[in-house]
Amino acid sequence: MPKSNESSGGSAAQSLIVRSMEEVMHDSMIPYAEYVILDRAIPRVEDGLKPVQRRILYTMMELGLSPDKPHRKSARIVGDCLGKYHPHGDSSVYDAMVRMAQDFNMMAPLVDGHGNFGSVDGDPAAAMRYTEARMTSLALELLRDIDKDTVNFSLNFDDTMKEPDVLPGRFPNLLVNGATGIAVGLATNIPPHNLAETIDATVTLLDNPDAPLKRILKHIKGPDFPTGGYLLESQGLEQAYTTGRGRVTMRAKTHFEPLKNGKTLIVIDELPYQVNKAHALEKILKLSEEKKALFSGISDIRDESDRNGTRAVVELKKGVDADKVLQYLFKYSDLQLNFGINMVAIAEGKPQQLGLIDVLRHYIRHQKEVVTRRTRFDLAAAERRAHILEGLIIAIDAIDKVIKLIRGSKSTSEAKQKLMDAFKLDEVQSQAILDMRLQRLVGLQIIELKREYAELLARIETYRAILADETKLIAVIKEELLEIRKKYKQPRRTQLLDEAPEIAIDESELVAPEDVVVFLTDSGVKRLSDKVYAAKGSQEEGRTHFAIACKSNQRLQFFTNLGNMFAIDASEIPEPKGKERGIIPSGLFAGWQDGERILSVFCFDAVKAGARDADPSLFFFTRSGLVKRTPLSQYETRNRRIAAAKVKDGDELIAITLDNGLPSVLLISKKGMSIRFPADTVPENGRVAAGVKGMQLDRTDTVIFAAQLEEEGELLLISDRGYAKRSLLVDYESQSRNGKGLKTFDFKKNGANGSAIVAAYHVKEPIRLTIVQAQGQKTAIDSEEVPIEGRFSKGRAIVMALIDDIVTETFLA
Repeated sequence: MPKSNESSGGSAAQSLIVRSMEEVMHDSMIPYAEYVILDRAIPRVEDGLKPVQRRILYTMMELGLSPDKPHRKSARIVGDCLGKYHPHGDSSVYDAMVRMAQDFNMMAPLVDGHGNFGSVDGDPAAAMRYTEARMTSLALELLRDIDKDTVNFSLNFDDTMKEPDVLPGRFPNLLVNGATGIAVGLATNIPPHNLAETIDATVTLLDNPDAPLKRILKHIKGPDFPTGGYLLESQGLEQAYTTGRGRVTMRAKTHFEPLKNGKTLIVIDELPYQVNKAHALEKILKLSEEKKALFSGISDIRDESDRNGTRAVVELKKGVDADKVLQYLFKYSDLQLNFGINMVAIAEGKPQQLGLIDVLRHYIRHQKEVVTRRTRFDLAAAERRAHILEGLIIAIDAIDKVIKLIRGSKSTSEAKQKLMDAFKLDEVQSQAILDMRLQRLVGLQIIELKREYAELLARIETYRAILADETKLIAVIKEELLEIRKKYKQPRRTQLLDEAPEIAIDESELVAPEDVVVFLTDSGVKRLSDKVYAAKGSQEEGRTHFAIACKSNQRLQFFTNLGNMFAIDASEIPEPKGKERGIIPSGLFAGWQDGERILSVFCFDAVKAGARDADPSLFFFTRSGLVKRTPLSQYETRNRRIAAAKVKDGDELIAITLDNGLPSVLLISKKGMSIRFPADTVPENGRVAAGVKGMQLDRTDTVIFAAQLEEEGELLLISDRGYAKRSLLVDYESQSRNGKGLKTFDFKKNGANGSAIVAAYHVKEPIRLTIVQAQGQKTAIDSEEVPIEGRFSKGRAIVMALIDDIVTETFLA
């Protein structure tokens, strides 16, 4: 029988959990952030690995994929890793494995890939069903001694298996291979270093734990990138190694090749770290087209790379100064880039920003623990074996008696007990005697047992000495590190250069920026030279929404009704040829949304040049009556698209204006209400703030006009029924912000003079308007034709708006 509504409602009510949004966000976001930081994006300082990398290597070890074994399908490795340890997408595991196999990303690759594992041109790796992989020898050094209780293990995601919390990491992998990751609220960007230099620095710190940074830097000269190139020495490098944060400059390795025909080739042999070669050459091509004054000497750009290495060629015309062109390429292209060092790693269970010495000290502490635990494990194993050998030697020395005791026993347990009683042995030793084969009674075997016992005693003594004396423990760590250094050392690939001076541009070589006008018409955005625009105008039959004069090398900022700001150089806006129409905003700006419109455009360079304040502000007004004032400096960015203001659902911006220092702000609503309040009562807000209430509106009312005004002038209002009037601004009394305001248009009850205001204009000088009606009729009027009336009046008819042929919009003629 179905339950009654009453009982169902009661059950639903009892199942509701009432919690504040603050509690829900805290309990949801904090665990998520902690997970991303500790278990996904940031590496451990001990082994320099993120969890997914550690799980991949451990999976490969379980599969027996050592360097001396055949390669195994990548799909098998990824599948095992997913099923056992890493319950995420297969692409995340495969992408991590691919990176560990790329010699242009890893200074010391940990995966030996067989097949297409991508290229420096940005080509992706083949699908995992086509490629194969196994571990490299260096990967084995990270895993070495993991079976000797050297690290802690934890249960996997379904509590069916155990995985290592960290690998033994027998070399400083965090510094050797570096790391890059973005978590919640923090990121890491650690450059790779030379293996031999890093081990030398570690040994130095082992010998002298209080060694200063300058002594460590005698070994670690700086990052050593797998792609080679040059590193410009600067103060930023020492700062990065001291504080864990700094910036260094990378430069491509190039040389000149003169040709017989008088031309010169700039040959790029090595690129900066993580630069996509194909994209870098595309950027040089684009520079040669956009900055013709600097790069007009380039005649050809081509990639001649092959299996022997990188060779990208920039061919110059005859007589061109190759050195000068190269300097300009360093300044504008990817041949010279900055690398932001941010050494963040998980240390002592939390993310920390670490200097170079801090990283090495954490690594040394880990190695001391690993070697100590390994020594304890080996000592226990040696003591167990020595104990057994002691029993075997006793038995062999009295073998006739042992045989007699065993033959006279009725069962194994009786024989074991007789041996224990006769020779004062324990159960383990007695069992070993019973398990001994007769071949061990051969003379040579007896000698071998005694030799093994003597060696075990010596090893036990060594293990105990290591555990009792930290100096000997450090000696073991040093010896093993130096063995790895000797076996895997490679010459430094990245050469160090003295920091180069800032590249100066000879202004005489540059073409003077052109005076242009950028304007928006019904057909789109255009750019014309100032002279052409003055002579021909916009060349459009439709209206011009805005026209702004600027220099061709200046940046323009476009603000939209959805709260976005798009920034673009004026030179990037196409100049129409002949009768070409302008480019629509969606074709000019990436990320343009449906229903988005341009409201305002500024040239910040020009605004700041003519501003009375050092940091002028912008006013933002929304349809729901919100107003915001934000400093212009918060919108100065090289990004092409940023959020300019927070716009709530169902709302939109109606105006964005420059703070002109005028005393008051005036808002007009669709239903004929108005409010005027002091401009200085609007507080400054951040860039992505929504703003504060400027006017209280009825549920169906919206703001249609907002501006910062002075005391003089008139306000021209036009209703949907074609009624209009002019009112003096002095009639609009100043009030407190966020009030309901005063009536500014008296609509008749029968709607004869309209029910909504369509447009409002601040008039100081006579203006020409075009009024557009629903059926397409356009009427041009002069503001002087509109009578002046009081603020609380009904207006006069200026166009005939019969039945449904109402006024829909107006614009300046």
